[in-house]
Amino acid sequence: MRLFLVRHADADAEIPEGLGDEARALTAKSRTSTAQHFASLTERIGPVGRILTSPLVRTVQTAQILSISARFEGPLKVHRCLLPDMPVGAVEPVLTEYADENLVLVGHQPSMGALAAHLLGMQSFPKPVNPGTVIGLERAEGESSPPFKFLFYAAPGQQVLDIIQ
Repeated sequence: MRLFLVRHADADAEIPEGLGDEARALTAKSRTSTAQHFASLTERIGPVGRILTSPLVRTVQTAQILSISARFEGPLKVHRCLLPDMPVGAVEPVLTEYADENLVLVGHQPSMGALAAHLLGMQSFPKPVNPGTVIGLERAEGESSPPFKFLFYAAPGQQVLDIIQ
């Protein structure tokens, strides 16, 4: 299993009138830059088996952009384990259920950074998880600890890192 943790792209700072934070949409500028960023990562990501996203508007929009870049033809699935206030352990059943697929999880910060650290056996993830960041992981063979190994870190506008310290 290859796992890609994606923080949603940059959202509008203003909350839509009469709605809550969950309705904030991506800015026009971030939609364009995120599409370019994801397009530059398509070879690294490879074929995607499933995309799960938080139900908030900004994450669904980010997942849509990624699905187009990755030429993913399946449906985007919303999952409550990716809501901003969910603990990292809430993702474990999803990782078990989709263990045979390359999986993309689109969520929020600090959840994505905390999940990456948890799966890599770190106290905290050593890099900032800015909007649009993709962290690539791969399930380690057998009963190993940590359960995943690091593949890459790709923050928009920065060089992709194959090693983190």
